[in-house]
Amino acid sequence: MTLTTLDWVIIAAYFVLSLAIGLFYYRRAGESTGEYFVAGRNLPWWLAGTSMVATTFAADTPLAVTEMVARNGVAGNWLWWAMLPSGMLTVFFFARLWRRAEVMTDVEFVELRYSGRPAAFLRAFRSLYLGLAINLIIMGWVNLGMAKILSGTLGLQKWQALGFCLGITFLYSILSGLWGVVVTDAVQFVIAMVGSFALAYFAVHAVGGLDALKAGMAAAVPAGGTEPFGPAALSLWPDGSAAWMIPFVTLVTYLGVNWWASWYPGAEPGGGGYIAQRIFSAKNEKHGVLATLWFNVAHYALRPWPWILVALSSLVLYKGGVINPATGVVDPALGYVQVMNDYLPVGFRGLLLASFAAAYMSTIATQMNWGSSYIVNDFYRRFLRKGETERHYVMASRVATFLTMLLSIVVTYFMNRITGGWELVLTLGAGTGLVYILRWYWWRINAWSEISAMTAALVVSLGLLWSGVFEGGTPRGFALTILTTVGITTAVWLAATFATSPEPEAKLVSFYRRVRPAGPGWTAVAARAGGPASAPVDRLGPGFINWVLGIAVVYSTLFAIGDLLFGALARGAGLAALALVAALALARRLEGGF
Repeated sequence: MTLTTLDWVIIAAYFVLSLAIGLFYYRRAGESTGEYFVAGRNLPWWLAGTSMVATTFAADTPLAVTEMVARNGVAGNWLWWAMLPSGMLTVFFFARLWRRAEVMTDVEFVELRYSGRPAAFLRAFRSLYLGLAINLIIMGWVNLGMAKILSGTLGLQKWQALGFCLGITFLYSILSGLWGVVVTDAVQFVIAMVGSFALAYFAVHAVGGLDALKAGMAAAVPAGGTEPFGPAALSLWPDGSAAWMIPFVTLVTYLGVNWWASWYPGAEPGGGGYIAQRIFSAKNEKHGVLATLWFNVAHYALRPWPWILVALSSLVLYKGGVINPATGVVDPALGYVQVMNDYLPVGFRGLLLASFAAAYMSTIATQMNWGSSYIVNDFYRRFLRKGETERHYVMASRVATFLTMLLSIVVTYFMNRITGGWELVLTLGAGTGLVYILRWYWWRINAWSEISAMTAALVVSLGLLWSGVFEGGTPRGFALTILTTVGITTAVWLAATFATSPEPEAKLVSFYRRVRPAGPGWTAVAARAGGPASAPVDRLGPGFINWVLGIAVVYSTLFAIGDLLFGALARGAGLAALALVAALALARRLEGGF
């Protein structure tokens, strides 16, 4: 890709703006770990929610979507679309509870809910497992996505590509803490979305318009396949007509199991991760709920279509696929990058590269801040150095951020497929999701429930992966791995729960009074907590109705946009009307719900 002076000016202006924001918030971030990690619990909903959306839009995301579409058509996106019900659970069941807990991390929550040595062990283990192991896998695939983009557009080697972007991100992350991260996220999100829509326009124009795109996709061949897609290419619903949805077990796993059974960043059952971090940082419960609602609407309904249009266009434009110069083999994800190279006019090239830098940096900055919050707050401060000054812990946080950045480079070196990383994280967390949901609504869950669930999921998933029992790298193999891991993990944690003692009554009463969870699972504890003032403020029934309405709003909007784009006007209009009715009903229900 050849860049003009205008392109370079746009790119330089973006990086200068990012550093300026970091410098602006430097003094505030240094005041305390509360400012550094949870922004003083003073974020408005729109800023917290936009930061969530920006974090889930990394440089790797459009490439991963391109790979899914190239292999499995539009319906291939159900690998992540199916996680929406989990996100809506967070909105209507867990956001209020997280904000009431007033912890700094979701790992700190462990010792709010459980007691004794098992709780301390679980907190230490989760802080390092999530803050290092899982966080580094995520950072690895995000780094890989950015490296592919810069090597494919500017011809840079992987480490040249990563060095500059990681360096800038590290600087404003350690300088500004969460305030700088979320404000930069908001700016980066706008830049990234403008770039995505611009590329989609030029890609579809290069094909000859939407009608030509439809005709071309019917004859396009999936990556790694021999027969044309046919009508399945543009199908929004995985009805089993596509080869990747055969056998039926794949469809069942994606739509019926993953969203509640598997832990995944941004869609954790019961909330958690950086989503919970933004909720902790919100001004109050109302802002926490609205932030997560806005995140789910933008993430699932508004953002996917520009990526999908570019992915479809790349299949029509590059029928033989795009070869990765580093490996010499066809890489479906690089179709997105090649469209950038071939069809962007002057000025837009700089904008697109800046937008990818923005998408990359918004995610990496959050992962650095989020990961170091576990390492410092839940391991270093809790177990190694108690009673130090806030200035000391802020400095430790900056050191932890630096070490996390260095280790992510090592992980990136050994990673070669983005969606492979997504699938690995889903399988490592398979079977733990139900524990994370029930710990809020059933008093009998104890620390051993979580310990046994995490251990079983890790051992079983890695055992299946290394033994090759199921065919790796295929949708069927992935589905069978998930189902097997979920089944064994669930049996293990249920056995461990009933084989060990419940949490002490004093701990359960203390937790109930602070968080006020709803439902029959806490009836006995509520009676011991005493008095009407301790009664839960939430009810499960209304929350369930809101959950259904929220899902209807998002899926109807998502499908309506697709139908309207591809000419199914009557169905698209009907879905748009359904989305509007559901949105109005939900808004009316929420008016007096805070």
